[in-house]
This record gives sequence, C-alpha cells and structure tokens, in this order.
Amino acid sequence: MYILGINAYHGDSAAALLKDGKVVSAIEEERIRRIKHWAGFPSESIKFCLQYANISIDDIDYITIGRDPSAHLVKKIVGSITRMLNIQFIRDRIYNLKKATSIKREIVNVFNTDKDKVRAKVKYIEHHRSHLASAFFPSPFEEAAIISIDGFGDFSSSMFAIGRGSNIKVIDSVTYPHSLGLFYTAFTQFLGFPYYGDEYKVMGLSSYGQPTLTEKIRKVIRLRKDGKFELNTDYFVHSSKGVTMSWDNCAPFIEPLYSEKFIEEFGNPRGKSEPINDYHKDLAASVQKICEEVIFHMLNALYKRTKLKNICIAGGVSQNSVANGKIKLNTPFERVYIPPAGYDAGNAIGSALWLYHQILNNSERVLINSSSFGAQFSNEYIENMLKSRKVEYVRYSSEDEVIEIASDMLSKGAVLGWFQGRTEFGPRALGNRSVLTHPGREDAKDLINSKIKRRESFRPFAPSILREFVSEYFEQDDDVFFMEKVFTIKEEKRKMLPAVTHVDGTGRLQTVHKDITPKYYKLINKFREKTGLPILLNTSFNENEPIVNTPEEALDCFLRTEMDALIMEDIIVVRNK
Repeated sequence: MYILGINAYHGDSAAALLKDGKVVSAIEEERIRRIKHWAGFPSESIKFCLQYANISIDDIDYITIGRDPSAHLVKKIVGSITRMLNIQFIRDRIYNLKKATSIKREIVNVFNTDKDKVRAKVKYIEHHRSHLASAFFPSPFEEAAIISIDGFGDFSSSMFAIGRGSNIKVIDSVTYPHSLGLFYTAFTQFLGFPYYGDEYKVMGLSSYGQPTLTEKIRKVIRLRKDGKFELNTDYFVHSSKGVTMSWDNCAPFIEPLYSEKFIEEFGNPRGKSEPINDYHKDLAASVQKICEEVIFHMLNALYKRTKLKNICIAGGVSQNSVANGKIKLNTPFERVYIPPAGYDAGNAIGSALWLYHQILNNSERVLINSSSFGAQFSNEYIENMLKSRKVEYVRYSSEDEVIEIASDMLSKGAVLGWFQGRTEFGPRALGNRSVLTHPGREDAKDLINSKIKRRESFRPFAPSILREFVSEYFEQDDDVFFMEKVFTIKEEKRKMLPAVTHVDGTGRLQTVHKDITPKYYKLINKFREKTGLPILLNTSFNENEPIVNTPEEALDCFLRTEMDALIMEDIIVVRNK
C-alpha cells in the first residue's frame, strides 16, 4: 500500500511517500525550488518521491494532507464573523480553503493526466492530529503522552493526547487565538526578525541576555490552572484582524502580529538593520524563559493526567531545542521523542501515518531515528558534473581513503563541505549535507558566520558527538538523533570546544550512532584518534539559502564561500589557493 502525504498551501510545503507504513522518501519543496520555507502545492516534492520509488501517481492508494477544512467549522465561522471588516482576510481564507479542497485537481494538473485515472482517495487529516501522529507513531514508545504546540492550524494551537500501540486518543486542546507559537512569532517580529521561520534567531539571541523583563511579558500571556494558557489579546492583532499572510507559490510572509498596546508596553520595534542592544538581548532572554515556563506548565499538567513516563512532542514550537533540552529537568517525563521535522513539513509524514494506523488500523509501527529520506547521487553523476564544469577533483577508490584524508584535514583546522548519501528531511543537516570543522578552532564561529553562512554573528554551531561519549562531555546523557535538544557542556570541557560552546555554556548536540550514519561515525571516530576529541562542529551546508540538495548546488556554494575542500561521496575537490 502506497500513501502519499503532503503539506500544502502553507509554509514548509513537503511530500512524503509511505510503503506499507514505512517512509520511503520525503523532501521539502524548498530544497528543490531553492526558496526558503516555500509554500504552495509541493509538486516537485511529489515528483521526487514517486521517481525515487520508481512508481507513478497511478500506483498511489491514498493521498493525505495535514489539514481538514471541515475541522472546527463552527469555530471558524464564528471567528470569521468577528473579523468581517477585514475583507482581505476573508478573501485569503476562502482562496486558501478552495485550494486545500482541490488536491486531486492539482495532482491531475501536475501529472497532466485524467482525473479518472488517479485512483487515490484523498483524506484530510486535521492539522494537530497530523502533528501528533508524526511524533508518536515513529517513536520507540509503546505508550506515551503526546503534545503538539504550534502557531495555529484548523483553529487549534495546541493539542494533548495519549498514544498506545497504534492508536492516539486526543484528550484536550488549546483553541485559537490563544497560541504559544504566535506569542513567540510576535516577539520575533518585534525584535527585528521579520521573516517566516525566524524564531530560532530569538532562541539563539536569548543566551546573550538576562530575563529581566519576564514580569512585563506575563501581562501578555498567563498560565491557567487547568494546565493551559491564555494570551492577553489586547497585545495582538490576530484575534481581531486575523493573521495576514502571503504564501502561495512563494516564500511565506506574515504581517506583524503585535498591536499598538504591545508597542506602548515594550517600546519601538527594532528595525531589521538596527544594531542589537542589551534591551533586545534581555527581551529575547525573557521571551524564551516565559515560553519555557508555558511549555513545562502544559507538560506537567499532561503528566498529571496521564501518569506516563514517555513524552512525544511535535508542532512548530517543538523546534525550540533550548526548551527541549530542559524537559527532563523540569518535568517528571523520563524519555522524550521529537521527530526530525516537528514543524509543518512533518505533517506530510504525520498525516500519512494517522491514516495508516488510526484510520486503517495497521498495527506495525516503524521507528524513525534517521531523517535520510531525500535525494542521493552516485560518484559517476558527481564526476560527470565536475567534468562539465571543468573543476579539478580526485576520486578515491575506497571510503577509508576518503575518511583518512578528510579527518586529517579536519584535524588541521580545515573547513569542509561534506556531501554524502541522502538529503536529510527536516531543518538540520546531520552529516549528509554539512559543513564541518574542528570544534577547538577559536575563530571558527566568526569565520563560518561571516564568510560561509553570511548570517548574524550571535548564531551558534552544533557539536556532532559519538553517542558513547555524550556523558563525558555533557551534563545530560540522551539519544539526540535530530539535533533537537540543547544540553549544558561540562565546564571542564568548554575550553576544548570553543567553536561549539554557546555563550551560556550549552551546545545543541547531535548524537552520532554507528548503525545509523556509519560513514559520518567513521569520520568523527578517525578525527578522535588524531585529536582526542570525539566531536566535530557541524552546521548545515548552505549560504543563507535552503540546505543544498544536489552536487551542483554544493559546488556552487563551495565556490562562492571560503571552505577549504568539498567532499562529495568518494570525490574530493580542494580549493586552489
């Protein structure tokens, strides 16, 4: 049975293909179209998924989409009535809903076929149920509490559930306009980061400030005794005017969410090019602290209701790796699973899994501990591309030779573009589409931020660490498959790791497992043999663009930046100095 899951007409458009409940392929549309957070219909992603599996659209049994226009219909109507004066909002919602209900017509147009020939049944899966499924069904847990925390989707912003076996039972939800995601987005915009998906910049900036403004922020959001929360809607415009967005076949954009009262309370918004001062840093730290308080408040209440030791988390707020790393320290939960794409792209997988298990009653679940679901390229393909571009290279006869040369270069402080295997699904490069260097290199942060990534100087870099060394270097010990948690680095180890130690002594780690990413494991282990450090600095292979997907994109990025070498499969290109 083939199920094609999609996230469409929303930021982070994506497609995933399941065969008998197992993910065969998955990719975000941005990786192909080269526009960050691309929104619209994921036509190129669908084509890739089918081509990779060597099947046609006629072979698909079901198509799922991670939203349901009929969900909470009464609430949607009432909410729209309260915003009737905003004609553009109504037009946008009607247009978006029309497109969401015409999936089969879109498929017909993409593949230039007859509607009667597309036998797949289209299933609309509510937004947060798709998130819940993306977190629980691929997890290692037979039973777990589950939470989805997002901006909004199908008129909910958070959802609470219990997962047992192949069944999820929803037990509660938080209704729009109360939203932790929109709370964080409003402050992100106010702090001068206007683009869709910029929230992680506030998370990174928060470590540079002190949470001195938390009491002010508590006027904006308050905790409820039932384990939920409420926004003071006077500080926002979305409850009265709606969320004004543009996102059809383009990079999504959300108009400012904060109100005049918000500005009266917190001062003038920072301009995009305005220098970041101490007030901005302290505000970011305060927003992050309150966000964490709300998350732990919900999780503690969920634990009281379920008494389960395992927690699965999805939704856009699940990408807050700083909060994720503190869950076991601030709640009774003992094990935490977060999928590789907790945000909306992951609903391509989640909606398909909800159908497969919850509706079709299939019981056999498949653990997801690798996000390598995208495109892969052979040595022959890479060689032909380099020859056509007249680029000098060396192709080595064995993986061991490549590992030896690469580890030697890294041990001497080189910066490498590392392009191996299948593209990762989700926001993180995990050793397949990565830029790597020595974690002890003092100038690595400034070099990579300014001359390779072209991004803000306060942005941190991640340590990829061999799994068996985690307890030696970090204060917590856990599996972190998808770089989704930030842990404190032991104080005595920080001087060895200046390039991956954030200003507050933490690191957003990835645990590297021999049986999951064997070539990357071998590289780090060989580096360890040469340097004594079982860690590499790992950041995504891109320059202010989506992570590279093809060898052509990797070469172009390499040539316009200051990496020392590019290693694609068994082929090495060294910069001509």
